[in-house]
Amino acid sequence: MTGIHVVVGASGGTGRALVRELVRRGRQVLAINRSGSIPVPEGVEVAAGDATDPDRMIELCRGAAVVYNAVNVPFVQWREAFPKAVDGVLAGARAAGAVMVFADDTWMYGRVEGAMREDLPYRPVSDKGVLRAWLAERVLASHSRGEVRTVIARAPELYGPQVESLLARNLFGAAVGRSPAVWVGAMDQPLGPLFIDDFARGMIELGEQEASYGSVWHIPTPPAITARKFLSILEAESGSRVRALRVGAGTARALGLVWKVAQEGAEMLYQFHQPHVVDASAYQERFGPVEPTAYEDGIRRTLQWYRQSPRQRLMSLGA
Repeated sequence: MTGIHVVVGASGGTGRALVRELVRRGRQVLAINRSGSIPVPEGVEVAAGDATDPDRMIELCRGAAVVYNAVNVPFVQWREAFPKAVDGVLAGARAAGAVMVFADDTWMYGRVEGAMREDLPYRPVSDKGVLRAWLAERVLASHSRGEVRTVIARAPELYGPQVESLLARNLFGAAVGRSPAVWVGAMDQPLGPLFIDDFARGMIELGEQEASYGSVWHIPTPPAITARKFLSILEAESGSRVRALRVGAGTARALGLVWKVAQEGAEMLYQFHQPHVVDASAYQERFGPVEPTAYEDGIRRTLQWYRQSPRQRLMSLGA
């Protein structure tokens, strides 16, 4: 697709993966973050911009063909900043006549018994799930009103370089640093994590496929495994024994008394006591078969990044 591909939130794991994949496809890329300072491949333009500032987004998105909203707002700022960031990016895409691709999660579905499908009703059981549901409806409403062509890409738990998630420093940083890996949830429930580069490829595909617009799509993952199996692959690929420390939701909530991030993230931990996988058959049927990155390959590549990034090895409960 000709025109500029604008990545808003280019500092995070999803944003960086989008930039890498867009460059690989030969697209003209503008990477935006708040500071305007980020390492990027040769040929990528970088600009400073706050997604909550619609005027700045309109200025930066001028000439865009596709705008990717990969903004990752810290948990403690979600309620205040996330709606403004969504509206700001929508304003930029609308002024440019561009498609807006929104990076989303599955928190709006609430408690489920099997694989999550795009047609499931929204039944959030957390404040952040309610907010996610509202933001998704806001994005799709812009499309239905004819204001902005939008599409939503949804993923379950993500992992990979620069990614902040329950699978991030808690597991990979621990494996590289030879400290106990922390897992919050059931060890033997179905789990279908998505490697970050696969999520980026899916977002780009949706942004360039007119048939995707106005809808929600789950990005394909490898066949589901379990946390226990994921940890065994992590151990094999790291070449060292990985000790697993299972932390219950109650402990995580107790940590929240003294640790704001844990407090904010604890309400989402129900997801890891139930099947945490998506049904992406609609994407596969509409856009052709996709071969997601195997867990062994994704884990190996993530470990390599953590070995090169020692400052990323501290425990996290998500971001």
